Amino acid sequence: MQDLTLVIPAKNESESLPKVLDELKDYNLKKIVVIPKDDYSTRDSIKNFDCKILQQIGEGFGSALIEGINSVETKYFCIFNADGSFNPIYLKELRNKVTSGKDFVFCSRYETGGGSEDDTILTYIGNKFFTGFCNLLFKLKITDVLFTYVMGSTEAFKSLNMKFSDFSFCVELPIKAKLKNYSLGNLPSLERSRIAGIKKVNEFKDGFLILISILRLLILKL
Repeated sequence: MQDLTLVIPAKNESESLPKVLDELKDYNLKKIVVIPKDDYSTRDSIKNFDCKILQQIGEGFGSALIEGINSVETKYFCIFNADGSFNPIYLKELRNKVTSGKDFVFCSRYETGGGSEDDTILTYIGNKFFTGFCNLLFKLKITDVLFTYVMGSTEAFKSLNMKFSDFSFCVELPIKAKLKNYSLGNLPSLERSRIAGIKKVNEFKDGFLILISILRLLILKL
């Protein structure tokens, strides 16, 4: 998988990230870890691992991913969490799909064969609502729009002019890709429980921001 780079946003993940990188050591691919400039503990925790550390310039989850993916030099990229919730066993099948004609492939917890060890009733309802809303407005045919285990063409991503610095990145990516007529696919996958640390998402605050972002993107479409 020398044509693939994992982009791993990591904020306060010194406990989990070393275990994630250790799990990835047998995969022949490149890794870019994006870390906030003042997060010294996370940076120190992975100093002995074979990965590129990119100091994040902006703030927010979306900024980390945009900066990280824009620095990728391989043909394909894959977003990979630093908390252990993404299982690398899906990387091969994801790559098979992107090398067989899909520009972006989105892992899904809600297709047959997928699932989540982390979903609550609240997050399940929110995920289902936003996925249905985006599919209704933009005809995405994506079954889990907020799950960021995504692989795609680096060239295609760089053409999207991504802007959202927060968790709205999750909806901006598939919507802008669809508006540019890129081919989107799904892959069932299981979301694992995080290894350590605390979840960064605030369901109500981030849910509101995501809703506003969807409406902004709808206005741009019109």
